[in-house]
Amino acid sequence: MARKALILVEGVADIGLLYVKAAQRLGLRPITLSADPAQYDYLAAESVDAIRVDTNNLDALICECSRLRATNDIAGITSAKESVYARVGNLCRHFNLPGPNPTSIERCCDKPAQRQLLAEAGVPIPAFRVAANAIDVESSALEIGLPAILKPAAGSGSMGVRLCRNLDEVTEHTNYLLGGKHIWRSPPKILVEEFAQGPYCWADIMGDQIIGIGTSDFGPAPHFVSRESTIPAPLIDDEHRRIANVSLSCLRALGLGWGPTGIELRWTKRGPVVIEVNPRLHGTPTPQLVQLAYGVDLITEHIKLAIGDECDLRRSHSHTAAARFLVADRDGTLDWISGDSQAAAVSDVAEVKFYVGPKTPIVRKGDFRDHIGHVMAVSPSFFQTQFILQQAVDLINWSITPFSIAGEQEQPADSRIPAPA
Repeated sequence: MARKALILVEGVADIGLLYVKAAQRLGLRPITLSADPAQYDYLAAESVDAIRVDTNNLDALICECSRLRATNDIAGITSAKESVYARVGNLCRHFNLPGPNPTSIERCCDKPAQRQLLAEAGVPIPAFRVAANAIDVESSALEIGLPAILKPAAGSGSMGVRLCRNLDEVTEHTNYLLGGKHIWRSPPKILVEEFAQGPYCWADIMGDQIIGIGTSDFGPAPHFVSRESTIPAPLIDDEHRRIANVSLSCLRALGLGWGPTGIELRWTKRGPVVIEVNPRLHGTPTPQLVQLAYGVDLITEHIKLAIGDECDLRRSHSHTAAARFLVADRDGTLDWISGDSQAAAVSDVAEVKFYVGPKTPIVRKGDFRDHIGHVMAVSPSFFQTQFILQQAVDLINWSITPFSIAGEQEQPADSRIPAPA
């Protein structure tokens, strides 16, 4: 009898390997379909089956899955990548397999359409406008009021997202987005959005069940580079209840409720305001933190849903888990980075990981690509976890030599990860 296979449409750099390993633990043979399998280092490192196919072409995907089905028992088809998740839904329907509603996914991935549906359902969201040219962007920003957020109407990872505090910054970022420097997957449309001010929270949902609510801190404006994430968020009961209610309202408004959903919010003067709804799991460090805090493996449970098995979302314990990202404070060449083994030896540190090695060029983008590593810790209490995390990151150091100007070699600068403000 052929071994059951799990088809993974595309991969992701941060949690793609976790999907592969979870599939293998479930006795499945993971097969990745990708337009460029070489972009995912873990596929070759783990000898994972990978097939090159145009993942933007539904017919090509159906053809490849049909070919694979001749020699494999395909138990399920899924993905951790938002940009292909609607096609995953179409594939599942074609082959009569469990999966997300493709229409709901498409509407959710279109940020203006998502916001319109949320607004019509009475879900609190920031004021927004959609603009396709510089004149419309400027008039929209003035209408909404400055400071305002400018972001691509489609995308993830805070790529192209910026806080603009005056018209000069609006013009500068509009020129960046429309001037060829930003890569668009669809016709350029800019979302101009009210800056909802307040603590940032996120909710992770599987099906229609809220697994946990966490919080994150970011680096300095105008960018939104995540510095630290913690679950559970230190909320009082009423705050938790209101965030949970708003999150579930998002599912109803967008027709979601199958598989994973990640919701991002700000706690403002008027309570929770929804910034974004993602029809997928949040990336690193969220799935790992949820497992550390509650013993719930969201990736495994997502795969179980995709193959028609019953998932188990019961908590086995309740701790506080947190992750601190390591973020370079300058551009240049990374000379060295050290302290990972010492940090990992600190009691209750769960993981220390560097994403880059010596001689790597560091060019900051103002989004998730600025991360050069992370440290995760877990303990029974919020303050104890924070103390452990700080102990660990204090042991990590690196040196970056700024890029030379006009042939002049600048002196290297030692860096140490600071505690978030």
